[in-house]
Formats: sequence, C-alpha cells, structure tokens
Amino acid sequence: MSTLIDYITRYIQLFRPTDIIDMAIVAILVYNLFRLIRETRAAQLVKGIAILFLILQLSIWFHLTALNYILQAAMQVGMFAIVVIFQPELRSILERMGRSKVGKLMDFAANPISDEVISKTINEIVEATANMSKSKTGALIVLERDTKLGEIMTTGIVLNADVSAGLLENIFSPNTPLHDGAVIIRENKIMNAGCLLPLTSNNNLARELGTRHRAALGISEASDAVVLVVSEETGKISIAVNGTLTRNISGEPLKKALSKTLSKKNPPDALDKIKFWRVINK
Repeated sequence: MSTLIDYITRYIQLFRPTDIIDMAIVAILVYNLFRLIRETRAAQLVKGIAILFLILQLSIWFHLTALNYILQAAMQVGMFAIVVIFQPELRSILERMGRSKVGKLMDFAANPISDEVISKTINEIVEATANMSKSKTGALIVLERDTKLGEIMTTGIVLNADVSAGLLENIFSPNTPLHDGAVIIRENKIMNAGCLLPLTSNNNLARELGTRHRAALGISEASDAVVLVVSEETGKISIAVNGTLTRNISGEPLKKALSKTLSKKNPPDALDKIKFWRVINK
C-alpha cells in the first residue's frame, strides 16, 4: 500500500499545470472531432481503425509475428488510402471547422446583411415556390451560407439580380434554357442560374425522388447551403439542409424554417435533424 502511495505522490510531483491544459485541449479536440464525424461515413471508419489497432496490440501481446507484420504493412498503406477515399468527408470536416466561431473571427471581409433584407428575400422565395408548386413547375433554388459556391456558379449563367418572385418564376418556366439548372442565391442576389450540382451518393433514397432532389441533397452534403426543390411531377416543395431532406413543406412552416436557418443569429450548424423538425412543425 505504501508503495502505491509513494508512486502516486511521485507522479503528482511530476505533474505540471501545463499538463492539465494539454489534456483539456486534447479532450476538447477529440470531443469536437467525434461530433463532426458522427453522422458521416468517417464514423464507421474510426470504428474500423480502432478495431485494427486493438488487433494489432493483441498480436504484439501474444507474439503473433506474421499477423503483426501484415497489419503494420496494411496500416501504413491504408493511411494514404483513407485520405483519398474519404476526401469528401475530410473536406466537409475542415469546412465545418472553418464555419465555427473561431473560423468566423478570421473572416475580416464579412459584410453582414440586415434581418430586414433577409426577411424580404425569404418572402420573395416563399411566394415564388408557392406559385410554382401550384403550377407544378420544377425548380431548384440554392441559398448560399458560409460555404462559398464559386465553383458551382461557374457552371451556370451570371445574372447578379435582386431576388424577386417574378424573376424566379421566369427562370424556371418550362422550355426555357435555364429551367433544368439550379439558381444560386448569395445574400439578397440571384448570382447565377442554370448551374449544375453534384448528386448525392446516398443509395437509400425513395425511388420517386428525381434528379432535382438528388442534386439538392448532394450540394447540402457538400456545403452548408439551404436548398429548395419544387417537384415537377407533384408540385410538392422540399428543403434540404445538412444532408437531410424534408418533403412536402410550404407556406408558414417553410418561412419559419428559412428564417431559422438564414438568420445571422444562428450558426450554420445550429439545426440538426431534430431541431429542424421542431422548427417546421411549430
């Protein structure tokens, strides 16, 4: 017992205040990393790596030389493969870190938009989607937030026009050149139309969801954008946020959801799936 007490005493004497700070920083980093990856494929990757490390350690303990050699060689090559295979997830994690409060402190060029302008933009969008829903006019509207969509914009036609219900309805009128593409809205401007969006890689979607819905999910997975879809077949309005698609939403619930997600008072990741459902069901 005395030996144990002596050991603990010596350990405490070697313990420095900076060690506490060091452990606290590591704990915070690990916690936030798990929060970032918990709803991505990378979460399963972390579990797989943990299992491999456990097997590797067991092979060392039980002197399983051949297994230990194979695992060490596989993990050395595997680390490079992980970066390539999970490039979208890694990019998403880094982007979410950039959208954090710390990242916002580095955004010196930010030009905040007033709540009045945001509210006016939302009203125009809600009016346009309601009218297109009645006429079953297909539409795909992307509302840019902190993640800039410059690469996506280059695939479309530059408009740089104020957001208005009439203009949005004209853009998506059938048999027009820009009808099948997406509109990108930055702040209170329709920046580009006819843009091509990346499709989601999720294979578990309902069969009735078409290319517009898959494109909406794809861009919402790759960025923090809010995406509205009007179905050409049913006229129903859907909204995609953070890789989650909410279908058949319109009127006041849609306005509340947009106000919540686009408000400058809320961080881009303020709405997870549960909170989002609470907003639209109020």
